[in-house]
Amino acid sequence: MPENKKEKIIINKLRHKYRLIIYNDNTFEEVWNKHLSRLNVFSIFGSITILLIVIVILIIAYTPLREFIPGYPDGNMSRNIKLNEIKLDSIENEIKIRDQYFSNIKNIIEGNISIDTQLFKNPDTSLKNSNISNIKSKEDSMLRIQVEIEDSYNLNLQTENTQNSDFKNIRFFPPLKGVITENFNIAENHYGIDIVAAPKKVISATLDGTITLSTWTLETGYIIQIQHENNIVSVYKHLSHQIKAQGSHVKAGDAIAIIGNSGEYSSGPHLHFELWFKGVPIDPIEYIIF
Repeated sequence: MPENKKEKIIINKLRHKYRLIIYNDNTFEEVWNKHLSRLNVFSIFGSITILLIVIVILIIAYTPLREFIPGYPDGNMSRNIKLNEIKLDSIENEIKIRDQYFSNIKNIIEGNISIDTQLFKNPDTSLKNSNISNIKSKEDSMLRIQVEIEDSYNLNLQTENTQNSDFKNIRFFPPLKGVITENFNIAENHYGIDIVAAPKKVISATLDGTITLSTWTLETGYIIQIQHENNIVSVYKHLSHQIKAQGSHVKAGDAIAIIGNSGEYSSGPHLHFELWFKGVPIDPIEYIIF
């Protein structure tokens, strides 16, 4: 028999109509009937099977039921995996910084430092020392004598008080406007204050300075440290995003980071702000209005 005829016979069998009838067992009354073919039955069961497969995949993908699958990591295991990834990334970054530090020290010891000799080859000859006059005027001599007499009566104690008063007269820019939830307390090793504000609030530099540290730690999350004049250092912890990089020079009020909730010691979105003067922590509330 030719193959075309065989195919036609199979197709015709699939298309043959059958009647599915449901009778009442007591009265033999016909309750329901349906005309079906083998092709219809295959299509219905195939569609139902595909639908069930899609539903099972969605349940596994978007519900916690997937944790009951043998070999699938549960919530604690997933958190530990992510935490280990963060620790590994932090360790790699610290190793790179350490290797760069040792490399710089080695270059300094071995004398492998490139010096721009162009400055020595082409010195500036626009100024001539022979044209500079060192003759003091009469008014200048009288002013010098008056200043020396006034300075002779000054005490060292007055100089120290002047330095302290200069620090108190510094105008600090508030890093963040919000509610202070925890105050400065040296007895409890809390060397700063905690400020709570709305999410995604911008954190600003409190004074002009240079960012000497911009990194991540497991305890305090993303942090930024700024070195200012007069031996003042400001520290910003638990950030969600760092806007300025290490080595950047910032002005008072410049945006440096976004408020966050990073680090194990953080219990919610806030800023931990510290202020240090000559290596000693001070209470920022005494000098800044938040």
